[in-house]
Amino acid sequence: VPLLAFSIGPMVGAAWISLHEWNLLSPMRWVGLDNYADLLADPATRNAFGNTVAYIVGYLPLVYVGGLALALALNARLRGRSLLRGIYFLPVVTSWIVVALVWRWLLNPSVGVVNWALGLVGIDGPGWWTDPAWAMPSIVLASAWKDLGFVMVILLAGLQAIPTELIEAARVDGAGWWRRLWSIVLPLLSPSTFFVVVISLINGFQVFDQVYAMTSGGPDNATETVVLRVHALAFRYGEAGNAAALSWLLFAVILAVTVIQVRGQRRWVTYA
Repeated sequence: VPLLAFSIGPMVGAAWISLHEWNLLSPMRWVGLDNYADLLADPATRNAFGNTVAYIVGYLPLVYVGGLALALALNARLRGRSLLRGIYFLPVVTSWIVVALVWRWLLNPSVGVVNWALGLVGIDGPGWWTDPAWAMPSIVLASAWKDLGFVMVILLAGLQAIPTELIEAARVDGAGWWRRLWSIVLPLLSPSTFFVVVISLINGFQVFDQVYAMTSGGPDNATETVVLRVHALAFRYGEAGNAAALSWLLFAVILAVTVIQVRGQRRWVTYA
């Protein structure tokens, strides 16, 4: 019942609305697939998808490499490592609005801590979220910082599932740290990596909260993502039909990317 009420029902409703012209107040008018055709021809739609892809390209490598580094560090025998794991996971359970506002302050071009620190070493800090060229990197930094703990926990669980006998055998055979990482750890960590990549890509395509709180899609639409565009169409411009159609286009893209990943995992995911 909850699945029907809160997932399947709204999806079917959105599909029906996408075939109509509707401003949320007047009666709906049937337009068929016109909304989809209009969206595909609209430069704003291409801009939103382009910004979303740019976000994913910057976010995914950063959050994975950072999460892997933390997982490797906290998998070692360190004093207080349980406390450190909790500290690094804390941003994950923090409200996105709080995180976005904090990073908006940290990256403030005039009074932000980041530009102040860069100034100490003689670097003139960029405009960050006020500059169209730096606005998306600002959001990527905030997003990666918040999600590092989640990726760390998943990869840490994968690391702890790797048999220590394999690591010890490689060490006895003379394999160095990099060789053990590349030839043993990463292949056996591939199931966890696959899960992280799939979830991160899905979340990346649906990025909204941090963009809405930090830039609202600006400056000059440089950070308007697909979900933010859906929100604007529905509640700013009163084009609920176009908003619903765009949400279904996004669903189709996410589904296609996920299917490609699931089919492609056979080539690189190693299940011990």
